[in-house]
Amino acid sequence: MRSGAARGPVYTREPVPTFKPAYLIHGDDHGRIAERRARLRAVAESETGVGGVEMFEGETATAEAVVAALSAMTFALGRRFLIVDGVERWKAAEAAEVAAVLAHLPPDTTVAFFAREEGRTKVPAALVEAVEKAGGDVRAEGTVKPWELPKWVVARAAEQGIDIHPSAAKALVQHVGDRQQRLLRETEKLALELGPETRIELEHVEAIAAQSAERKVWTLADALLAGDGAAATRAYLALRDQGERVGGLLYAMVRRMRDGLDVATRLEAGESPSDVRRSLRMPSRAAEAFLKDVQRTDSARLRAAIGLFADLELASRGGGHRPLTEDTLALDAIARIAA
Repeated sequence: MRSGAARGPVYTREPVPTFKPAYLIHGDDHGRIAERRARLRAVAESETGVGGVEMFEGETATAEAVVAALSAMTFALGRRFLIVDGVERWKAAEAAEVAAVLAHLPPDTTVAFFAREEGRTKVPAALVEAVEKAGGDVRAEGTVKPWELPKWVVARAAEQGIDIHPSAAKALVQHVGDRQQRLLRETEKLALELGPETRIELEHVEAIAAQSAERKVWTLADALLAGDGAAATRAYLALRDQGERVGGLLYAMVRRMRDGLDVATRLEAGESPSDVRRSLRMPSRAAEAFLKDVQRTDSARLRAAIGLFADLELASRGGGHRPLTEDTLALDAIARIAA
C-alpha cells in the first residue's frame, strides 16, 4: 500500500456490559434503592429485551417463587435476569432456601435482590453471605446524618469530576434540603452547567440554586393565580420537599395575588388590557401570560384568596384554633383558592 493512501472508516464496538451472578442492594435510603432498581431493570431490558427480565415484587416476591424460578430450566437465549424486591420481609429460613440455590446458579443468569430496610427490618444475614459466596456484589445504601450531608455532597461532586468547596456544599444543603436524591440531582446540574474540573465556590451555588428555587416559587404562584389546583399542589409539595419554608412560599403567593388584584381592579374600572400589559414590570411573554390569568378570574376571588392566606399566616405563627400542621393548612388554602 502506498504511504498516505486513504484508509477506510474505522469502526469501534461499544463495550459490552458485564454482569455478576448476583446483586444485593439494601439499606434505609429507599429513594436511592428504587433508583438503582430502575436503572438495573432498564439496562437488563436493553440487553435481553423485556422478555428476558423476570420481576418478583409484592406478593410474588417469595423465597419459594425465586427458588422455583432459579431451579427451572429455560431455553431462552442470552443472559437471564431476575429482579427480586422486598427481601427485607424474608425470614432466615426462607433466605437459607434461596442461599442453597445461589451456590449453583445456572450460567448466564443474574439475580438482583433489593431490600428497603427500616428500624429492625433488615435483610437476612444468610442472604448477604450467599450473594458474596456466589461472587456477587453487596451494596448498602444508607441515609446520611444531616450534619454529614455537606461532606457527602463534596464526595458525590468529586465522583462527577467537580470540586466543590465545603462552604458551597453546606449552602447547597441549605437551599435544597436534606434529601440525598435531590442533592445528587442538583450536584449533577452544577456539573453540567459549570463543566468538569471546575472549582465550585459559594457564589456559584448561591446564584444557581437560588435562581432555580425562585423559578419554582413563581411557578407555584402563577398556577394558583390561574386556578390550577393540581399544578399548584405539585409545585408546593416539591418546594417543601426541597426544604423551602412555608413563610417564604406564603410571601410569594400573596404577592402574586396582590399584583393580580391590582390588575383585575384596573381592568374592571375600564382600563384597556394593552395599557395594563405595557405597565407591567416583567418580560413581554410573562406579562401576556399573567394578564391572561387575571382576565380569567375577578377581583372578588383574589380578595378572598388574600384573606385565606392571611388566616394561614396567622395559623403558621401559632394563632387561631385549628390543630392542623402548616402543610395541611396550606394545601387546604390552595385547594379552596383554586376552586
